[in-house]
Amino acid sequence: MASEKHFKYVIVGGGVSAGYAAREFAKQGVQPGDLAIISKEAVAPYERPALSKAYLFPQNPARLPGFHVCVGSGGERLLPEWYSEKGIELILGTEIIKADLASKTLTSAAGATFTYEILLIATGSSVIKLSDFGTQGADSNNILYLREVDDADKLYAAIQAKKGGKAVVVGGGYIGLELSAVLKMNDLDVTMVYPEPWCMPRLFTADIAAFYESYYANKGVKIVKGTVAVGFDADANGDVTAVKLKDGRVLEADIVVVGVGGRPLTTLFKGQVAEEKGGIKTDASFETSVPGVYAVGDVATFPMKIYNDVRRVEHVDHARKSAEQAVKAIKGKESGEAVPEYDYLPYFYSRSFDLSWQFYGDNVGETVLFGDSDPSSAKPKFGSYWIKDGKVLGAFLEGGSPDENNAIAKVARAQPPVSSVEELKKEGLQFASKI
Repeated sequence: MASEKHFKYVIVGGGVSAGYAAREFAKQGVQPGDLAIISKEAVAPYERPALSKAYLFPQNPARLPGFHVCVGSGGERLLPEWYSEKGIELILGTEIIKADLASKTLTSAAGATFTYEILLIATGSSVIKLSDFGTQGADSNNILYLREVDDADKLYAAIQAKKGGKAVVVGGGYIGLELSAVLKMNDLDVTMVYPEPWCMPRLFTADIAAFYESYYANKGVKIVKGTVAVGFDADANGDVTAVKLKDGRVLEADIVVVGVGGRPLTTLFKGQVAEEKGGIKTDASFETSVPGVYAVGDVATFPMKIYNDVRRVEHVDHARKSAEQAVKAIKGKESGEAVPEYDYLPYFYSRSFDLSWQFYGDNVGETVLFGDSDPSSAKPKFGSYWIKDGKVLGAFLEGGSPDENNAIAKVARAQPPVSSVEELKKEGLQFASKI
């Protein structure tokens, strides 16, 4: 008979959300033995963004335990010992393969069962693989993805093994841009391939993208747009040697890194909870349609108060904040205390080479570019506002100081009216600092 363990609270998933939820539970005075985190990863929760940046640096790369949560937001670092000290059970290397919400039971791949009173779903996303689409040769060696520390270790080893070799990065989003930069820093010959007319199309305008593409080109990164990888060649050992593109071109490759997006991991709960917009539908407390079951981070579709809309957000900032909100709501319900409503302002950021941008708000409406967006400038600093119905709804800034980044966040939150687009373009960042 496989073991059964009971906890008052169970967090399924061991990523950023799980770590921040654990810290909030501890703040709220969770009793030893009441809380468990069940994670398929072998390590305590860590700050995932480090994997596409500092983890792969050629000099002094980041390693665990250096970036366990909650260092990414300036909090204390929760080492495995912290969880034991708080009486929080970390159940690692354990994949849940069945969730029965009616009987409040989770079953692991090894056949262990866990029962709970309150469940927090923090399963995050899984990476989309080219083999999912049956792409020819997609299971060759050195075709790599990045989601977990294990993936980063494989990529790091490949970088060391293929020094001075050729890398092809498939995808022009976050992962594509950050990894192209880091591969270049490791002296690989890098080519990026993506089907869209410009990089980061979900956020960047053509003007913004033009800066980054030129900057990358100046750094020696080659960019191939408007086509996709349709197959891979490999040698007798099964190691990838080339990427075949739809437009007929063939790119030599020693390493291929694929970053074509993720899928929220909701399969365990299919048919048991209400879903919307590809995620699990929640209220403002992140409670699902099943009482006592909460969902946070990438998997949650929640009411975004500022836009009077429901949205699903894949970003570390929301993974942290939604987890804290859910735990406050859980504890508030127990004590009968009201908890302030989640009033999230969308926030995205990225760092690569010497660049660093932040975006706040909603990227809808017409755009105004301001500042110095010359990629050959010593210190480029530029931004963009998004204007809809006469109000600024979104703001982007490259190269901003902490104060300037705070100013654009304030603008996106306040949604100030704009009388003249020409005036706004002239004022640029000054407009934000007046809010």
